[in-house]
Amino acid sequence: MPDFIYDHKVYYNPVEFALHFIGGTWKMPILWRLNQNTMRYSELKKSLPHITHKMLSSQLRDLEKHELITRKVYAAVPPKVEYSITAKGKKAVPLIVAIREYGLSLMKEKGIKTAEKSSATKSKTVKA
Repeated sequence: MPDFIYDHKVYYNPVEFALHFIGGTWKMPILWRLNQNTMRYSELKKSLPHITHKMLSSQLRDLEKHELITRKVYAAVPPKVEYSITAKGKKAVPLIVAIREYGLSLMKEKGIKTAEKSSATKSKTVKA
């Protein structure tokens, strides 16, 4: 496939292009959670304890910019903001499921226990 340019960046294949939208450490876990429920910022932060506030804000803005999630602001004091997955974001969920299953199979192959089956040490425990 020939190279192509999108948003002033050269991409070499469709996988690289797709990962531009959902790749990285936090975008898929955010989409995974929002696929299950509409969530407020604090709920997302609590469910992703290792993410910083700055990174969560940045990832949410990026996912919103690419129309994978929506941000709804309610006129209330204190302000209430909810995040939901869009139809476009839901298209990524089967891919996230496949990557998660692949990751779990690699972990099993390498002898890494998951939180789903064991109460292993935190260094070897992974939460989806």
